[in-house]
Amino acid sequence: MSETILLNQSQVKELTTMKEIIENVETAYEFHAERKVQMPPKEYIFYKKFRGDLRIMPCFVRGLNESGVKNVNVHPDNPRKHNLPTVMAMIELVDPKTGFPVSVMDGTWITDMRTGAAAGVATKYLARDNSEVLGLVGAGVQAATGLEAIMEVMDIKEVKVSCRTCETRDLFAQKASEKYGIPVKAVDTIKEAVQGADVLLTTTPAREPVVKSKWVGPGTHINAMGADAPGKQELDSHILQKSKIIIDCWDQASHSGEINIPVQEGIVRQKDIHGKIGDVIIGSIPGRTSDEEITVFDSTGLAVQDIVTAWNVYEKALQKGIGQKMNFLE
Repeated sequence: MSETILLNQSQVKELTTMKEIIENVETAYEFHAERKVQMPPKEYIFYKKFRGDLRIMPCFVRGLNESGVKNVNVHPDNPRKHNLPTVMAMIELVDPKTGFPVSVMDGTWITDMRTGAAAGVATKYLARDNSEVLGLVGAGVQAATGLEAIMEVMDIKEVKVSCRTCETRDLFAQKASEKYGIPVKAVDTIKEAVQGADVLLTTTPAREPVVKSKWVGPGTHINAMGADAPGKQELDSHILQKSKIIIDCWDQASHSGEINIPVQEGIVRQKDIHGKIGDVIIGSIPGRTSDEEITVFDSTGLAVQDIVTAWNVYEKALQKGIGQKMNFLE
C-alpha cells in the first residue's frame, strides 16, 4: 500500500458511535493492563506566552498490531479569542510492519469522545449499581461527551450541572434535557451540583480545588477528568485521602493528573493508589467493594485510547470507501 487515507471530522463522525467508542476504550484499558502496549508518557511543549500547550502521544498496541501518534493542543483562550476549539488534535496511524502512514485523520472529535467514554467505562465498573443522580462540574464539550457516555452505562434520573458562566450552564441544561428526555438542572454553585450526586464528573481547567471534601457523600463515584497538565487540581486533597483511587497510568497521573499536586505535596503516594482502571476491567484487582466507599477515577487520557478508536474508524473507512486517498511519496 502506498496511499494514505485522509479523514476529516465529519467523516470520522460518520464512522463510529459513543457506544462503540466505549467498547474501544475498554479494550484499550484491557491491553494496557495486560502489558500489550508500548506507550511512553505523553510529552508536553508549553507555549506560556499564548497560554497553551501541545502534547505528543505515540502508541503501539502489540496485541492488535496497531500503531500511531496523536498531536493535541490545549489552549483555553481559543473559543473567546480565536473562535477555535480549546482542544484540537490530529491522529496519524502507522503500519507497524513498514512505518507507512496508512491514515491521517481529525483527532479533535475522537479526543472529546474517548475522554467522555473513559468516564463511561469508569462509571460502569466503579459506581454503585443503584446510582441515579449525576453531578456535572463544568459545562463544556467534555461534560457533554461525558454525559453521553454515562447515559450508556447508568440509569440516570436527574442531572445537576454547574459552571462559572450562568448562560453556559443554562444552555447546557436545556440542550441535554431535550436530547435525553431527563431533567437536567442548572444550579448556581458547585456545592449544589456535588451534594446528593451518586456520580460526579469534573471537567474544569481548575488550578485550585473546586470540589470540597465535606460536600462528597459516602458511596459517591467521581470521574476527575479536568486535570491534564502539571499544576491542575479539581478535588480537595482530603477527598483523595478518604477515597479508593483508580488511575489510568501512574506515570501520567503523577505528572499531570488529578493526583499530581497531592503527590508533589506527599499527601498521596504510589502505595495509596488502588490500581489502574484496566486492572479492574480484567479482574486482577477489585473495583468498588461496598456501597459506602468513595471511588475516584483519575483520567489523564492515554494514547492507546486514541489509537484503538482511530484504527476502528480507519478500518470502517476502508470498508465503506470513505476518505480521500493521498500518496505522500509522489
